[in-house]
Amino acid sequence: MSLPKFDVAGIGNALVDVIANADDAFLASEGIQKGSMTLIDAARADALYGRMGEAIESSGGSCGNTIAGLASLGGTGAFFGKVKNDQLGDVYVHDIKTLGVAFPAKIATDGAPTGRCLVLVTPDAERSMSTYLGAAQSLTPDDIDADVIKASAITYMEGYLWDQQSAKDAFLKAAKISRDAGRIVSLTLSDSFCVGRFRAEFRNLVKNEVDLLFANESELLSLYETTSFDEALTQLRRECKHAAVTRSEEGAIIIANGEAHKIAADKIDKVVDTTGAGDLFSAGFLYGLARNMGPVKSGQLGAMAAAEIISHYGPRPLVSLKKLAVQKGLL
Repeated sequence: MSLPKFDVAGIGNALVDVIANADDAFLASEGIQKGSMTLIDAARADALYGRMGEAIESSGGSCGNTIAGLASLGGTGAFFGKVKNDQLGDVYVHDIKTLGVAFPAKIATDGAPTGRCLVLVTPDAERSMSTYLGAAQSLTPDDIDADVIKASAITYMEGYLWDQQSAKDAFLKAAKISRDAGRIVSLTLSDSFCVGRFRAEFRNLVKNEVDLLFANESELLSLYETTSFDEALTQLRRECKHAAVTRSEEGAIIIANGEAHKIAADKIDKVVDTTGAGDLFSAGFLYGLARNMGPVKSGQLGAMAAAEIISHYGPRPLVSLKKLAVQKGLL
């Protein structure tokens, strides 16, 4: 097996993130369920955008954020996501290529505009997302470049993509290519409400298609339909040899070949915005795994990256994660 050209090939929704402050009353008035991700149409996206007030806009999407974090650590990445050749699409592609990330997916010339995720952050730092997928939902197996997947140590997919059959097919194609090349296939569950929609399919993926699972505590509880974290973890260890489960301020649990390792959360002065916390934990962990650093150090890199991201608004690092990791003695 040849040495990989890329640490990670990500497959996800290419979305522009629009992040603004809001209080619980605003969420209630807009009928937004706190802490969840809800799919919306173009008309709803335009209406909500107009009522959000001052906002930060940046290229994002869950998997896109992970690949950006990987690049900040000095990793090599490729990202498969669908945008249209419109203003937001041009911005998205320019931003991700500026990071040194390859963008091999085809750009749409017709159909829906580039998608966006409207993120409302409440004073408790919780984020509630309303997502218009737009062009992102037109990702197909034809967008997957087999040579890029073969050349990637890890293929990583976000669970949000499971809402579209063509995107499911794209991931399953990529997973087979990755496995046949002797590489690692990984999945993040993305959202507990997403798990609720596709629980049986995700359980099948965990058992039969995925080498490494990423989840937070609520997603794991939803996956196994239990209120007991210990029970959910026990079931996970039966079905998946490798997993990373984040638990907010309680840190994370890493499962590696059936053994559990507890990773402490990095301490920060104040949690400002939890948008992207899970995405950046994945970035750190994937970087460590791709560079053969072992489960504990990979988990520590994930915790460091997550702590940086929740200390400010927005899902992209404001400092070099590589330099930060060197300062902390992790690299």
